[in-house]
Amino acid sequence: MANLSGLNTGVANPNPNKSFEVLPAPSDSVSSLSFSPKANYLVATSWDNQVRCWEILPGSSQPKASISHDFPVLCSTWKDDGTTVFSGGCDKLVKMWPLMSGGQPTQVAAHDAPIKEMAWIQQMNLLVTGSWDKTLRYWDTRQAQPVHTQQLPERCYALTVLYPLMVVGTADRHLIIYNLQSPQTEFKRITSPLKYQTRCLAAFPDQQGFLVGSIEGRVGVHHLDDSQQSKNFTFKCHREGNEIYSVNSLNFHPVHHTFATAGSDGAFNFWDKDSKQRLKVSDRIILVTPTFSN
Repeated sequence: MANLSGLNTGVANPNPNKSFEVLPAPSDSVSSLSFSPKANYLVATSWDNQVRCWEILPGSSQPKASISHDFPVLCSTWKDDGTTVFSGGCDKLVKMWPLMSGGQPTQVAAHDAPIKEMAWIQQMNLLVTGSWDKTLRYWDTRQAQPVHTQQLPERCYALTVLYPLMVVGTADRHLIIYNLQSPQTEFKRITSPLKYQTRCLAAFPDQQGFLVGSIEGRVGVHHLDDSQQSKNFTFKCHREGNEIYSVNSLNFHPVHHTFATAGSDGAFNFWDKDSKQRLKVSDRIILVTPTFSN
């Protein structure tokens, strides 16, 4: 794949891609974005301690509600029925927000250090959370204690779930793969094919592998089946000359199975892993993380 190049580095046009801005915008950096699985609602967590929800309309948006944490919020996920949002971060706890019913948030989970990642697992009716305390914890939200705690080799930096596949990326470039039909046992543990710190992960839509992105402007394409290892490769992206930017987020399109990368250079790009082609390059904006709506 080609390197990212030819981007507009000027700042005269704040909206070079003719997108529309979701308002009111958070007052600090956005840490995660999550679309409802059932409706056109978008939730954003941010470093200003807020969790905000907007209804996305054709060409515009409407703010719906927001809640606060005591410290920066790092991650969020929706329950599969689209009624409830979970959020967590530097206050070391998870809030369950019954957004659609207008209810107040309640605490349903906690860790001993900030919570970096979470996912709702519909098939298990459980919430999984990954923390800098070097654990994964599985939660039945009706109970005060986790139903299972899984020790990790290092701090959790990234997590992706597409049942039954779950991949966790930690400090020291560990990638731990789980079959969620046996969640208490590691399926496989590998060292990241990328030389620098893991920043993000995304499971293949067919669950046969995953993408891994690093702080060094590089993405790895990894297949789980040992017989498919010849299809593994890495490629450079989000670079401009000698400037190298972190890959902040990876997201597959739910229909076409192409994927997007977003980088600290303020650009997002679309790729096809099977043809090893970059499909589209954006102009630079102030961007942290993307997401696709279902």
